[in-house]
Amino acid sequence: MKRPLTTDREARRGVAFGLGAYVTWGCFPLFFALFQGVPAFEVLAHRVIWSCLFLAGLITLMRRWEPIRQALSAPRRLGRVLGCALLIATNWGLYIYSVESHQVFQASLGYFLTPLVNVALGMLVLRERMAMLQGIAVAIAGFAIAIQLMMLGELPWISLVLAFSFGTYGLLRKQVPLDGLSGLFVETLLLLPLGLMAVSWLSMIDQSHFHGTPRNTVLLIASGIITALPLLAFAGAARRLRLATLGFLMYLNPSIQFFLALLVFQEPLAPSQLATFVLIWTGLALYSWSAWQDRPRSEGSTRR
Repeated sequence: MKRPLTTDREARRGVAFGLGAYVTWGCFPLFFALFQGVPAFEVLAHRVIWSCLFLAGLITLMRRWEPIRQALSAPRRLGRVLGCALLIATNWGLYIYSVESHQVFQASLGYFLTPLVNVALGMLVLRERMAMLQGIAVAIAGFAIAIQLMMLGELPWISLVLAFSFGTYGLLRKQVPLDGLSGLFVETLLLLPLGLMAVSWLSMIDQSHFHGTPRNTVLLIASGIITALPLLAFAGAARRLRLATLGFLMYLNPSIQFFLALLVFQEPLAPSQLATFVLIWTGLALYSWSAWQDRPRSEGSTRR
């Protein structure tokens, strides 16, 4: 009788961890909006540096250096990790830029698109078979982007780059034999020289905001910590929950961003943008239904 209670307790903890991770990611625009006057690339450089240092401290406390030693001892295997690092840096930098330039709606749309991009990449790159509903969902997403292109005369490039960079990152990340914590540390470690060079260059030309005010100094250091914490919460959720449950929680992130853009940042929402979101939401509903239908039947009766 104790086992189901223990399992239920672990599931509740998993949901709490998942909510913590996705709600934190969804609220990121509120944090990055505080960097008024600090260029996105400078925030990115400090995010890399302080994430790396914070993760190094965590790994030391948790005594998790062995998988990292193994990864670094085989330089030929670091190619995919470097690819992951460049993709996540692109994603982080563009996301910060979208907040600073008051384009949170585009960021939200990008993360709504990501699951559908994952399906398309799985079919094109991994030759995975696409279920009929998943194919319809991807087609609806493509139609939504075409509508925005026709009505606004421009591609929602921020949304597309965010979706494809994160989707491709996930594709490569699956091929890297490192857990979330170790993987993020190695990625930031590979980016660390670039981050240090950027910060040094800004200091040399007297354009650094790090020592400008105590507020900026604290915020730039905190950017590294706030990057790592939701990842740790997500790892805790992933160990305790089914992928289907995590998939539904994932939509919290862009949903929160959408309402922040609408209610807090008061960004204008053109009819064409609203039509794009409605079509994407329709595609996501079909995708989620397809994923639910294709889940292993044993999941409904057996819990891990």
